[in-house]
Amino acid sequence: MKSVIVMLLSFMLLVPGGKSVYDFTMKDIDGKDVKLSSYSGKVLIMINVASRCGNTPQYTDIEAFYKKYKDRGVVVLGFPSNDFMGQEPGSEAEIKAFCTSKYNVSFPMFSKIDVKGNTIAPLYSYLTQKSENGSVESKVSWNFQKFLVDKNGHVVKSFSPSTSVWDPEFVKSVELLLN
Repeated sequence: MKSVIVMLLSFMLLVPGGKSVYDFTMKDIDGKDVKLSSYSGKVLIMINVASRCGNTPQYTDIEAFYKKYKDRGVVVLGFPSNDFMGQEPGSEAEIKAFCTSKYNVSFPMFSKIDVKGNTIAPLYSYLTQKSENGSVESKVSWNFQKFLVDKNGHVVKSFSPSTSVWDPEFVKSVELLLN
């Protein structure tokens, strides 16, 4: 128990100001403010998504993964972005209609944001920069990059856009955070 407390205290020292994803408020796909602190105690999978990408069919597996793990405390959060070759050009209403009609998405979706560049959303600045999150340096390389966040709101790992949520390493990483 003592070693766990020391490890947690050490981690908190690594995170500048003790910041976490819970410090952010984002607009959901319907334009309503959502305090990410409302997901406190959950394992989060944060994914930048797009409707016209070669990776878009991942929605099927992501939704199935969410349905399998949501009762165990996993929440998938989808953040549409048009940052890569204009592959998410639609409005929030169009994105929502596409996701629900084509892929039956039931996990929380948010308003379109920038995940790279000079106009990067503060949340994604936090997710991608070790200087902000204290543990992971991982710029978003394409649509469907996955960030794994522990129950305390700290970024644990980033997975490439091509990594399936069913990839054994991904599943193992999620399972470890649930235990």
